[in-house]
Amino acid sequence: MTAKIVYRVRELPDFTMLGKLREAAWDGQDDGSAWPRILDHSLAWITAFDGETLVGFVNVAWDGGAHAFLLDTTVHPAWQRRGMGVSLVREAAQAAKAEGINWLHVDYEPHLQRFYERCGFRPTAAGLLQLN
Repeated sequence: MTAKIVYRVRELPDFTMLGKLREAAWDGQDDGSAWPRILDHSLAWITAFDGETLVGFVNVAWDGGAHAFLLDTTVHPAWQRRGMGVSLVREAAQAAKAEGINWLHVDYEPHLQRFYERCGFRPTAAGLLQLN
């Protein structure tokens, strides 16, 4: 693995490659087919490449106004624990700020609190309604 990771803002990835990254990181199935529709509604997304290999991704969804939402922070397991996740989130925050966003939100499970604190987030009270 090379040491130079390249971050790209709003550059469409190969969707099959994105699906494979998500499968590797999240132990689920993702053939990439849903990503064109998802990214069509996104404010920004950041990809991380090691050479030609997609190794990281984060999506910034938004409400059309001042709020954006961080989703799908993903780093391939072989590249984790090297600071790439923090770099992805920081790149996403910069992209959102450049678009005039005032607030960047993220939901996470308790075991990810320290990670998101390292990214600059602070815990807040929030609500969640499960629909399905």
